[in-house]
Amino acid sequence: MNWTSLDTPGQLTDIKQQPGYSLIFKHSTRCSISMMAKRRFELDWDKIPTEIPLYFLDLIKYRDISNKISQDFSVHHESPQLLLIKDGECILDQSHGEISVDDTLLMVE
Repeated sequence: MNWTSLDTPGQLTDIKQQPGYSLIFKHSTRCSISMMAKRRFELDWDKIPTEIPLYFLDLIKYRDISNKISQDFSVHHESPQLLLIKDGECILDQSHGEISVDDTLLMVE
């Protein structure tokens, strides 16, 4: 699996219009908890179906996009944060120690 860097607001429009599932991982490069959550997520990400795109947001570098994610998907800003998007709607919002590939996959039909 590979991350797709989320670095333009237009990508959020594309994610909202995309049928099926997408994952957005919001990461603070200055936070050790965020580093641990990212590392733990990457250890299990081979369980995620390959047709589900994985987007990575460096929220320190792209705080404006992080704010837009909160607004567009009606979620409270957290870091680290994992959002599962289905057909343009956020159906799962995990943060900090709650971030789990296994729990996320329970929501994927």
